[in-house]
Amino acid sequence: MPRIVVDVMPKPEILDPQGKAIAGALPRLGFTGFAEVRQGKRFELTVEGDVTEEVLEHARSAAATLLSNPVIEDVTRVEVIEDAQ
Repeated sequence: MPRIVVDVMPKPEILDPQGKAIAGALPRLGFTGFAEVRQGKRFELTVEGDVTEEVLEHARSAAATLLSNPVIEDVTRVEVIEDAQ
């Protein structure tokens, strides 16, 4: 079954304490060379049947109204992916 992936990230002006904590931990664990970390959310919506433009528009609407908080977050991707089986 196809899936629609929705990625949501904090707006650039919003503080990201989880991202800052990860950024601080990376060099302590030997992972160097990363200047900044921002942590977001990923949603996978499994679709019954074909992904039509109408289904994709419903996913975009859900992303904007339910999956993200538009005051502090941006929807950065709404994309169809096919299962590799």
